[in-house]
Amino acid sequence: MDSAAGEEEQLRKNASDSGINIVGPSNAEVRPPGPTMYQLDIVLKKGNNLAIRDRTGTSDPYVKFKVAGKEVFRSRTIHKNLNPVWEERASLLVETLRDPLYVKVFDYDFGLQDDFMGSAYLHLESLEHQRTLDVTLDLKDPQYPENDLGTLELAVTLTPKENMSDASMRLSDVHGKAQLWRGIVSISLIEGRRLQPMDANGLSDPYAKFRMGHQKYKSKTIAKTLNPQWREQFDFHLYDEQGGVVDITVWDKDAGKKDDFMGRCTVDLSLLSKEQTHKLELPLEGGEGMLVLLVTLTASAAVSISDLSVNMLDDPHERHQIVQRYSLWRSFQNLKDVGVVQVKVIRAEGLMAADVTGKSDPFCVVELSNDRLQTHTVYKNLNPEWNKVFTFNVKDIHSVLEVTVYDEDRDRSADFLGKVAIPLLNIQNGERKAYALKSKELTGPTKGVIFLEIDVIFNVKAGLRTLIPMEQKYMEEEPRVSKQLLLRNFYRVRRCIMFLINTGYYINSCFEWESPQRSICAFLFVMVVWNFELYMIPLALLLPLAWNYILIVSGKDTRQDQAVEDLLEDEDEDFDKDDKDSERKGFMNKLYAIQDVCISVQNALDEVASYGERIKNTFNWTVPFLSWLAIVALAVATTVVFFVPLRYIVLVWGVNKFTKKLRDPYTIDNNELLDFLSRVLSDVQVVSGFSHRHLTSFTDSIRYTHTHSHTHTHTCCLPVMLVIETV
Repeated sequence: MDSAAGEEEQLRKNASDSGINIVGPSNAEVRPPGPTMYQLDIVLKKGNNLAIRDRTGTSDPYVKFKVAGKEVFRSRTIHKNLNPVWEERASLLVETLRDPLYVKVFDYDFGLQDDFMGSAYLHLESLEHQRTLDVTLDLKDPQYPENDLGTLELAVTLTPKENMSDASMRLSDVHGKAQLWRGIVSISLIEGRRLQPMDANGLSDPYAKFRMGHQKYKSKTIAKTLNPQWREQFDFHLYDEQGGVVDITVWDKDAGKKDDFMGRCTVDLSLLSKEQTHKLELPLEGGEGMLVLLVTLTASAAVSISDLSVNMLDDPHERHQIVQRYSLWRSFQNLKDVGVVQVKVIRAEGLMAADVTGKSDPFCVVELSNDRLQTHTVYKNLNPEWNKVFTFNVKDIHSVLEVTVYDEDRDRSADFLGKVAIPLLNIQNGERKAYALKSKELTGPTKGVIFLEIDVIFNVKAGLRTLIPMEQKYMEEEPRVSKQLLLRNFYRVRRCIMFLINTGYYINSCFEWESPQRSICAFLFVMVVWNFELYMIPLALLLPLAWNYILIVSGKDTRQDQAVEDLLEDEDEDFDKDDKDSERKGFMNKLYAIQDVCISVQNALDEVASYGERIKNTFNWTVPFLSWLAIVALAVATTVVFFVPLRYIVLVWGVNKFTKKLRDPYTIDNNELLDFLSRVLSDVQVVSGFSHRHLTSFTDSIRYTHTHSHTHTHTCCLPVMLVIETV
């Protein structure tokens, strides 16, 4: 800051010596010591007869304001105009009137250094307090003071802040910025479509640059594609209540040489409504294709935390209108409008300290599907109060409301402080509740709680929307390789498979007459087939639903406990053990653990894929003998089903299965369909050059022993994939 101020002082000295225009207090009266803070409101109106800097005889001017060597404002760029009209407003806090306002004008050039178009000084000590003054600044170049570079027209108001205490309004401590921003522009860069190929291979390596005033953002580069999927989100501060213009350019990344320009587009924020998420599909000028963005404008207080948005549900008249809007009689009007949810973000307590000072600069982001709204930032506080009310239209009642607290960092991305996720169906209307903040993955607690009050009103047409595909969430974190997550998912799948296997064992034990009482009951159930009707299928599915509901009502619900117990059991069994082993045996054991899981997943995928390929190869005559056999079997089955009612077929099958063990106690049970498929070649076996005669020389299935609680052991034949070693 000192070097910048010294440099600016030198510029001022050179400017005065060279004749550059300085609006200053030539005969201004000396004022007595005044307040320590001033608010400077500036309206940048327009420019007149500005300098030509482009070959086309025009310029693309924008304006910078600096105070004490620090840039405090940057206007939008007006393209190809020497008499631009900005009508932009800026509100600045200044601590002293001794530092003048330094105004500079530049010509914006794509990918190049911007050209200087002139500058001027405005001495703040010359301004009358609490009075709007129209000021015209003559632009000069210190190196060529005789050149006329045009003029700028401003309207300036200087207001002393008598009641502002140093603790609440000091710029460097509270706001951290030299200008009061009026809101947040949240931009999600989703994707590009049909972009222009720039490389010899007919593809490109695109990335996007965003610029709004002095704020900039550059996306990541997506290699070798014309339809990049970025899925990136970032925020700009909105300094003008009327909005601004976001300038977007797309470039092709080239290693070792200048990047290629692929097109540009702009977003005029003044045309977008606030507190609403807009999906924009913007065609690229000077190139091909388009960009898809999500843009949300959120009004926000700059230094005040007492601002409260309109709370419509607390107004009885407004609430009655909304309830009527979602009444039962309007269930078939606008099926996409399911309901409305109102979120009051009250305050947070005991947040994590993210800064070296032991404090944080917390702000809160509220998300519902692709809608994303944000509170203002409360600086240097671990117990912030926001008192903001947000309203969302509900598109899917099964959506989850996510409330995340971040710590604002001026020079890098925000730090995560905590998060809560609340399904809309679990919300209790009008209840102010403290939610414990959790980690990003919502797997464990973090420090702090947040106080929310949520109301949701929805219509029964939410049930109809349940049968429509869910809205795709554009912004999702990229998946990362995680040993813990991989192991956990593996055991989840294993648990589901073991349930099916155990169910199969149970049914098979009925056929095997291991428990005569159970087998007799199952045999009698087969007799129900004689009186079977189609309505019995949904009726049978109703039974477990009714039974579980009775358990819940009676207080015997153990679903959550069982799920937690299963997860903890897997984690205790493998994660903790592996963590201890890792400490003892080092990094290689982690790799071995991941390798074991990958091998299991690899084998499971191979088995599933092989059976799918065998079904396909049965129909495309890979093994002609088996295809002919399938024709005969299907022809017989067609004839039988055509002439014999289905209930008779099922009854005969059931009687045969139950009496098979009684007729021949030493018979070996099998599945004819799986036995047939085990003889068909998979694609891997076909490519490996195996013929059918080689295949049939292998064992068709592997028998394994399953020991029950009885004293004797039973052998079950389960068809499995043939393990073939390619020589």
